[in-house]
Amino acid sequence: MTANTELAQRWHEVCDETDLVANSGVCALIDDQQVAIFSFYNKGERFIYAISNYDPVGKANVLYRGLLGSLKDEPVVASPLYKEHYSLETGKCFERDDVSVMVYPVKLEGTRVHVAV
Repeated sequence: MTANTELAQRWHEVCDETDLVANSGVCALIDDQQVAIFSFYNKGERFIYAISNYDPVGKANVLYRGLLGSLKDEPVVASPLYKEHYSLETGKCFERDDVSVMVYPVKLEGTRVHVAV
């Protein structure tokens, strides 16, 4: 599930890109929503992703602590609780069709990371 594009999204300046740890996540509170932001390196190229921090299976805000990797050439985070894999691009859960997480647009302005929620 992607962020609802029908609702007006606002860009929020979250942090500097130097605050992000390579192949790891951080958590930001944006408009009362916890957002997990990941700095993911693949074949020498850096990608920044933002998804909901809420794990719908474990029912806790923990996804920023998950392990990054890839399944079927798609970047994923493995939940630290029950190890479900969520796509960083689509929010789809690879193990279960009945759950997914929100995905938020990310952009860099200079060195500042912005997330649309």
